[in-house]
Amino acid sequence: MARPVRIAILGAGLMAAKHARNLQAIKGVTVVAAIDKLPDQLEAFKQEHDISQGFASIEEALAWGEFDAVCNVTPDAAHAVTTMPILAARKHVLCEKPLATNEADAQEMAERACAAGVINMINLSYRNADALQEAERLVREGQIGEVRHVEASYLQSWLTQPAWGDWRETPAWLWRLSTQHGSKGVLGDLGVHIVDFASFAAGLDVVEVSCRLATYEKALGGKIGDYPLDANDSATMQAVLENGALATITTTRFASGYLNDLRAEVFGEKGGLRVTADGNSGQLWGCLGDDLLTATWRELPCPSLPTIYERFVVAIRGEAPAVPTFERGAALQKVLDRAEQSSAQSAVNLAV
Repeated sequence: MARPVRIAILGAGLMAAKHARNLQAIKGVTVVAAIDKLPDQLEAFKQEHDISQGFASIEEALAWGEFDAVCNVTPDAAHAVTTMPILAARKHVLCEKPLATNEADAQEMAERACAAGVINMINLSYRNADALQEAERLVREGQIGEVRHVEASYLQSWLTQPAWGDWRETPAWLWRLSTQHGSKGVLGDLGVHIVDFASFAAGLDVVEVSCRLATYEKALGGKIGDYPLDANDSATMQAVLENGALATITTTRFASGYLNDLRAEVFGEKGGLRVTADGNSGQLWGCLGDDLLTATWRELPCPSLPTIYERFVVAIRGEAPAVPTFERGAALQKVLDRAEQSSAQSAVNLAV
């Protein structure tokens, strides 16, 4: 019989609903509490997902304490300040990405989680794509030889296509465009995913990075209501991987025609792989073996995988390792911080 696991969800917004649905589908798991400072949002979330307990703060929830783990689904800037007391209480944590909005906070979170001895995971949701996991396995087993070059992109278009609603009228989207509301722009929101996606597929960490960021005018006066629209909208990165291979990584919210598409191509001395994802599924193509002579690409089979929520619960039960951990989240945040810093440096203007 599966060991019972009681989970509290911190935050009651759009992404929290996904956490609730997935967790409640796991045998032996009960979502016992929801936590949100907005009373109407909290009550609606409790009713929708049949959650018995509700709290206005993590401190109130911890005083009650009748749970084993927390899913932290707060906005980016709140991750560090809300996760620290959870770790101090020695509760397991699954935190949304990015782990924090700066390297120092992310590193402290990783260190405290290790010291607390609790399961700590970051929801790099596209890690769960079966095609990505299979690509990583093939690279690790040497199927493409030494990696020499990587190209990757994460393309969204919600600033040009209202497929997910009109961003101009929805706080859940507006905050992502405002540094005042804790956003690190597309670099923090999508960049963390695609840097992880590309480097995980290649099996190599990023050791150097340079970046250019762009913020475009999206409303008269650059502001809608209480939201200054000053966060970056597009990012291009060049990276050096630990074996000296180069990687080009791009992400934008202005990729008209692409709703939510990740792609990485990993090229080695013996072959190449192309992996795509638009959720937990994906597709994988390879140019391997004799196909290299004719540049023939073939789709490769990919085994299905458990969800991040299932892996979190299994790790709590002690049946499998917790991956990816806060340590990975801190390493990714270091890359993003250095990318942001490099963008602030002057480029060569060809008109001068």
